[in-house]
Amino acid sequence: MKDEKTQFWVGTYHGRHDGTQVTVTATRDDTRPEPYAWACTCGASQSFPTQYGLDRSAWRHTHPTRWDQLRQWVAKLLRIRTR
Repeated sequence: MKDEKTQFWVGTYHGRHDGTQVTVTATRDDTRPEPYAWACTCGASQSFPTQYGLDRSAWRHTHPTRWDQLRQWVAKLLRIRTR
């Protein structure tokens, strides 16, 4: 019996966040309840029931807005102060 490939590549996004170079890979797997998903080299991932929102979410993860960058900076400051 031949192995069937169930996970298909949808797209790859390159960018940086938190000062680190990252790559997000978006895939589709029809055997999952939410077939569309992306996974980042930083460990973050997210899944979606439809393709809508997948590209925008993956792009925003690799290219954070100024507001996202400010939020990350404040969170980093708070982590340092609580140590």
